[in-house]
Amino acid sequence: MNAEDKLVVRRISNGTVIDHIPAGRALRVLGILGITGDEGYTVALVMNVHSGKLGKKDIVKVEGRELSKEEVDKIALVAPTATINIVRDYEVVEKRRVELPGMIEGIVRCVNPKCVTNAPREAAKPRFRVISREPLKLVCEYCSEYLSEDEIIAQLAGS
Repeated sequence: MNAEDKLVVRRISNGTVIDHIPAGRALRVLGILGITGDEGYTVALVMNVHSGKLGKKDIVKVEGRELSKEEVDKIALVAPTATINIVRDYEVVEKRRVELPGMIEGIVRCVNPKCVTNAPREAAKPRFRVISREPLKLVCEYCSEYLSEDEIIAQLAGS
């Protein structure tokens, strides 16, 4: 690859770089973060670029914002190969892979309308066990209803 073939995206001074997002999923990551463009953040979005590990990948850079644990957990559901880089004063001060835990609690809701977690007077938090990582598939701990990757992504995009 020569210099003309390289993509150059400006470094950020402070914020978060989400790298190694599976190709085509960066817009879903922005949806999870609630970034529409109206918030005033400087955002760099790179999609379908060459990656030695993934073949192709997406990258999202958000200046002036560090992610919460809940946001990182949500990103792990749609981009399990992602890495989170925290940048301060143009230096990466923290780099970590997202981790898909074995149990997901309070992030997505059960699709079964009769599940106790959907009852208005119940205090049960939705809780799912991961039964497959590729493709992602969850099972509700209360009613045993399955949640597919498409259903998870649809819920997170609307959150």
